[in-house]
Amino acid sequence: MKQIEFFYDFSSPYSYLASTQMEGLEKRTGVPVLWRPFALGFVFKETGNAMTASVPAKGKYMIKDLKRWAEFYGIPLKWPSIFPLKSFPALRAALAAEEHGKLRELSLALFHAYWAENQDPTQPEKIKQLAGKLGLPGEKILARAEDQEIKDKLRVNTAEAVKRGAFGAPTFFVGEEMFWGNDRLEMVERYLRSVGSR
Repeated sequence: MKQIEFFYDFSSPYSYLASTQMEGLEKRTGVPVLWRPFALGFVFKETGNAMTASVPAKGKYMIKDLKRWAEFYGIPLKWPSIFPLKSFPALRAALAAEEHGKLRELSLALFHAYWAENQDPTQPEKIKQLAGKLGLPGEKILARAEDQEIKDKLRVNTAEAVKRGAFGAPTFFVGEEMFWGNDRLEMVERYLRSVGSR
């Protein structure tokens, strides 16, 4: 069965943009999206890449670009007061929520808190609050996020993405075909249509 693997990090604004489009992508293509949190900082380190904002001219342009995309998608966007974000607690919490079938839901809530409401999604109380709204046991999610098994799962996701060619976020895979950036989602759809009968 075909699936779209979505590798993302909450610290990535373009991952936030992409996250808001996943439901529509699934509906249009009939192909499920597999949400896979990974550690973007380690991806950068392993590949020699760097975040756009580290280059002043690119960073200045990025702010305008993000606003344009947010308007295009019709979604809220507020540049966070904490940036870049050390997102490990949020990434691990999302993986802990996966065990309750709520990875996508908690990920969307964490993305929204950070990129739409300028709230820190790595703070325990914020994670617990968002988890609770989804009917998740907040304290257990926080505790599970600190377990070595969850930490290892994040490492595995990250290492796998790099091995398969990822160098930034968001990265999408359909089988071994890779697409990078929220602006490649149309290409993902076109590719799925081209292989639909195979």
